[in-house]
Parts: sequence; structure tokens; C-alpha cells
Amino acid sequence: MRFVVFFCLFCLFAVPVFSQRGPTAVARPGEGAHSLLRRHGLPDARHFQQFLQLNQGRLTAKNGLIAGRTYRLPARGKSAGPAAASASHTPAGSSASVLHAPIFGPKYSRVRVLDRTMRGAVFYLSPGHGGPDPGAVGKYGKHLLAEDEYAYDVTLRLARVLMEHGATVYMLVQDPNDGIRDEQFLKIDRDELTYPRQRIPLNQLARLRQRMVQANQLYARHKGAYQRLLSLHVDSRSQGQKIDVFFYHHANSKAGLRTATNIHRVFTSRYARAQPNRPYSGNVLPRSSLYEVRTSHAPAVFMELGNIHNARDQPRFLLPDNRQALANWIYEGLRADYKGR
Repeated sequence: MRFVVFFCLFCLFAVPVFSQRGPTAVARPGEGAHSLLRRHGLPDARHFQQFLQLNQGRLTAKNGLIAGRTYRLPARGKSAGPAAASASHTPAGSSASVLHAPIFGPKYSRVRVLDRTMRGAVFYLSPGHGGPDPGAVGKYGKHLLAEDEYAYDVTLRLARVLMEHGATVYMLVQDPNDGIRDEQFLKIDRDELTYPRQRIPLNQLARLRQRMVQANQLYARHKGAYQRLLSLHVDSRSQGQKIDVFFYHHANSKAGLRTATNIHRVFTSRYARAQPNRPYSGNVLPRSSLYEVRTSHAPAVFMELGNIHNARDQPRFLLPDNRQALANWIYEGLRADYKGR
């Protein structure tokens, strides 16, 4: 099993944020990663997974070592880092694995892998805005609602569901303090980072370019795999305008269109069950001018979850159960897309 995460587990998920301190070792001629780790008393698969996370960008294409190069070693008995997920196995006789992903917060950090339905699929998840830019800001009574906080929470929930089913997931934006939250009103802060651990610039173009450089570098690393980028946002329109979840894709991307359509079908079906007297009006449209959609090497889907100013839309992302439902429905669409590829 290989892990990515902010997380980097190759079979499971992804997104690293690591301290620059810690033990190091110099590779000997002809030595591989496993041999180097055994030489330093780190023989477990968990150590190998952490080693890959700690040394991203310093290994060869097949995770080989370069003689004479210094590599960082995982600490004995410690997790890979504050925003890294490390894997541990359940007792013998159980087919499930349990992953430790601190990025999800203490309540949700233990992720049980339920099956391998999405094994081989790689996802780059990009919650809108972050850092110095909260995105659209709405109001509910005395409470301010920031787009980046709600988009981030839904995105984290989606990452966790994908990991439960064996996907590799990279969170392109990470918050060191905010895991998955079950409050209605999410505290606004500005400490989000771009993967792997970069301060987010205020300038919009610089911010988007920063995360897309990372996504496209990772895309090259996973060449040949099923890969998708999803960008989640909360829209800003006039207070009286209610909208359903809708999707954008690149006009020239058949794969992007197919992915968006598969997610849209799930939403249409779910709305038909939950609100049979109200048709679902969300749609799938080409919009190639969006920076992430235009520059992503992976087929991309840009999603708007609702109007942050509309009182009838707000419960869609204010209520934690609804945020989880959004994540679950997106996952169902991605699963259908992956199975039908």
C-alpha cells in the first residue's frame, strides 16, 4: 500500500506538509530506499511510505535513490507530520486498513479504508480562495460566512471519502488548524497554505498559478493514471437569487465533460428523491476561461455549491450533514466516472 497526502500514499491518497528538521542519511552506491531504511533501523512499510513523502522531488522516476545524495528519514515512532497521513494496519484477519490523517482533525483523523473501488485514481482537490483571500463573504444573522472556509470543509470531506475507497488524493490547499468541522458557523482565518507548504499570495493570478504548478507537476508523476482536478467554490450572487449546484469544464475536454456529467447525474437523481416536487436546475457548461480549468493538465471540473448570499441556499453548506452529503454525492459521480472510463 502506498500513501500520498498532503497525503502521499501511492495507493490511497495524498498531501504532505513536513518540518525541515529531522534525521538524514546519504545514499550509498547501488542502495535502494528499503535498504537505506533498514540500515537505519526503519524496516516497516510505514517508514517507506513516510520516506517517500519526505523526499518528494528528490527521488528518481521509479522512487530510486541517487548515490551521494542526502535524504530525510522518518522519525521513529512518530507520525509523518502535522498534515500528513500515515497508514497502519488493522489486526491480522481483517481486510481493512486504517490510515492516520491529521489534516482531518482529531475527530476524523482515523480513516478506515472500506474497499479499493477507486484504487489507481488520482485526484487534485482545490477548494476556492484561501489564505489572505476569503472569497465571497455572506451573512447569516450576526455571522459572517466565508467561501473559503465552507469550500475547504466540503473538500476535506470529499478527500476523506475518496481515501476510504482507495483513491490517491492531493489537497492543493491545506489548513494546519482546521480539520473537518461540524459547526454551522466556521471561524474565518487566513492561515491556509498551498501544497506542499507555501504561503498563499493575495494576487489572484499568482495564487492560482501557485497551486496549478504543483498540480501539473504531480500529474506528470502519475502519468498514465486516471487523474482529475476538482475545484470547489461557493458562488456570490444577488441575495434573492437561489441556485443549484452547477459545473464547468473545458470546452475541448471530453473527459472533463464526462466527469462533470456523471456528477451532475448523481445530483439530479438525489434531488429527485429528496425534493420530488422541485426539479433540480443545476447544469453542466463549458467555461474554458477559468484559470484552473484552462491550465490543468488533468481533466478539470469547477463546481459552484450555492449562493452564499441566498437564505435558501445557505443551509446547503451551513449544516454539516449537508456538507457531508455534497461530498458523498460528488464521490458517487466520480466513482461512476472512474468505473465507466
